Amino acid sequence: MKKVLSLIITILTISTLQVEAQSDGFAQLLKAAPGDAEKLLNAYATPLFKGFGTGLNNGWTNTAKTKGFLHFEVRVSASGVFVPTADKSFDVTQIGLTGNIKPIPGSSNITPTVAGDNGMTPTTLGIYSNNNVLIDQFTLPKRITPVIPAPQIQATIGLVKSTDFTVRYIPKTKISTDLGSVGMIGFGVKHNIMNDIFTGLSRQLAPFDLAIAAGYSRLNYELPVEVRPGAGKVPDAASASKTDFSTQRIEGHFSGFNIQAIISKKLLFFTPFAAVGYNVARTNVGLLGNFPVSNAIATYTVYTDPVNININSINNVKVDAGFQLDLAFLKFYASGSLAKYKSVTAGVGLGF
Repeated sequence: MKKVLSLIITILTISTLQVEAQSDGFAQLLKAAPGDAEKLLNAYATPLFKGFGTGLNNGWTNTAKTKGFLHFEVRVSASGVFVPTADKSFDVTQIGLTGNIKPIPGSSNITPTVAGDNGMTPTTLGIYSNNNVLIDQFTLPKRITPVIPAPQIQATIGLVKSTDFTVRYIPKTKISTDLGSVGMIGFGVKHNIMNDIFTGLSRQLAPFDLAIAAGYSRLNYELPVEVRPGAGKVPDAASASKTDFSTQRIEGHFSGFNIQAIISKKLLFFTPFAAVGYNVARTNVGLLGNFPVSNAIATYTVYTDPVNININSINNVKVDAGFQLDLAFLKFYASGSLAKYKSVTAGVGLGF
């Protein structure tokens, strides 16, 4: 069962998946403290959760100017989110693990997160019985990436009264058998306040554009997995009725909401902008279904939905600055964001 932890982490980072057999050692850990795997995953993947949340809230707009009625634009962009030093590692003795799991002698308490420093040696944890006898041991994962990536795909249309409406959408798409399925949906709105102040012919006198914008998006991820009882093992008395393993899966839901004020000024084909706003994101990740875990030589215990992480991953002020280049129907965008998790975003769009 210790491989389940590595399995979840690998999937969440869109890396190569390899489902491996259970380990009786980690099965003993799960029997003693089912929450330990959840705590380890949460600590290790915190930069991933915050990075996805930050990226979902990026890329909505690069100008306060709104489009004309029924004018449209389709854009594709991507963010790179940088992890602060404080979230590059964690102390395994400070996350609330039970006494049955602790570093083996000679192994450091400090281990890298998913975005840790390159070359940092992961901690090796020992699984101990209630009599402090070492049952098994396993090494936590290494860092996977120094930067958390996040894509944005959206279409915007101009409505009446200087208002734009934006839709983000990726239909549920199966990436592959190993990587599972992903989908996204989101909605945004932007209103140019300056066009309420300067109306009619006087709009040409407006010194700049000033808008209020808000956006919400949600990324869904699902991967069916298959973990079966070891050969020759039978369920213990408490698990005799839990024989259906067909619904085993990993599900992840990442949502983000931001609201911001944007100021910009178009200078021929170049439009610089600045924005300040509030950024919120939530993460829900679960290992769902019935999972058999060996508890002795001949028997196993079944745990239902053994991992469920549900947290507010981002909740802070964000400042953006960047520009938009308008080359007829072709547009280029770039911006940077200042927050606890700094990021950069760049993209290209088509429209008028």
